[in-house]
Amino acid sequence: MKTTKETILQFLSENLIQNSLLSYKNLFLPYSQKRITFPEKILSQKKTLITKLEYKNLLQQPPLKKSKISESLSLLSPPFQNEKPEKSNNQNSNIKNHLEWKIYRVISGHTGWVRCIDIDPTNNFFVTGSNDCVIKFWDLASGTLKLSLTGHINTVRTVLLSQRHPYLFSCGEDKMIKCWDLEQNKVIRHYHGHLSGVYALSLHPSLDILVSGGRDSVGRVWDLRSRQQIMYLEGHSNAILSINSQSDDPQILTGSNDTTIKLWDVRNGKCLNTLTNHKKSIRKIIIPDFEYSFISGGCDCIRIWKCPNGNLIRNLRGCDGILNGLDLGDNILVSGGEDGWVRFWDYDTGDVFQKNLVPVQPGSLSSESGIFDIKFDKTKSRIIMACCDKTIKMWKEKKIDFDNE
Repeated sequence: MKTTKETILQFLSENLIQNSLLSYKNLFLPYSQKRITFPEKILSQKKTLITKLEYKNLLQQPPLKKSKISESLSLLSPPFQNEKPEKSNNQNSNIKNHLEWKIYRVISGHTGWVRCIDIDPTNNFFVTGSNDCVIKFWDLASGTLKLSLTGHINTVRTVLLSQRHPYLFSCGEDKMIKCWDLEQNKVIRHYHGHLSGVYALSLHPSLDILVSGGRDSVGRVWDLRSRQQIMYLEGHSNAILSINSQSDDPQILTGSNDTTIKLWDVRNGKCLNTLTNHKKSIRKIIIPDFEYSFISGGCDCIRIWKCPNGNLIRNLRGCDGILNGLDLGDNILVSGGEDGWVRFWDYDTGDVFQKNLVPVQPGSLSSESGIFDIKFDKTKSRIIMACCDKTIKMWKEKKIDFDNE
């Protein structure tokens, strides 16, 4: 017979060997599957949910910091229960991020200042006029010369492609207004009547009429087919530098060197309103295609007006010097002047997000960095500028290379 002492030692040795084997197997199991078995008597008396090995591991871990405790508690809390909307401290959060614009092509071909540009309605080519009295057609994709037209005997101030007919209209300081048939590449009509140089042209979008203005301070409305002057817009006291037209009232807008903008009624040829907010000459008037307003560019600032009465909406200040070119793209307003600076404006906020001094062509003077005209193409992805250094500069947005970042 075994004594009580021997029976107890045998019982303990058997249980220790069994527990050691189980613990050895637990080393190769995930933590969630680890467990320890005890004698039935011990298990019957166990009332806690934590085993001895788990309790030992908890004791060996370092105490959690306050931040870690809050993180662990947030994981246990129901989703979105304690979340609060973050308050943004950025005051300019409404300003959109614009890509940088850069010059990607410089075209040489004219022998004089490039004064004017217009884009083909099909976005295949563009036309330029220059001090060399020549009108040139350029391929928009490649920048190669396609055609040259001669006929003016002085500086070509405006070229205008018709949206509804295969016609090109041009005017210049030789008092001439010419209509070119692009199917025959020759002049088919002349419009005579101006007493001095003609600076600006505009085609009505829905009527077959042409509006012109120039140094004689008078706006003239022409019938395209009969070549007759049908209306005489008198009221400016100095040269008319910019003209634009639209289908809604006011259908004709003129900007002059006398610092005023006049809104005209095309039905009776009378002035509806005269805007005198500008303090210097108005050299450009453009009409957005997405809102009922118009934009005037003067030598003092850029102003945005509400149609039809010409109520002032806001001013865009920051232009220095004489402004010549102005055009509106996809929420981007671009301006350029005789000082050679190009400014890119966010149209919604009115802030300048990019400003560049245009480099001159090698061999040109630094004073020949001026810009005479600016146009977006029909996709609003390229900008074409007519420059004083006898070149045409094309701009596009700089693409971001994510692979090299």
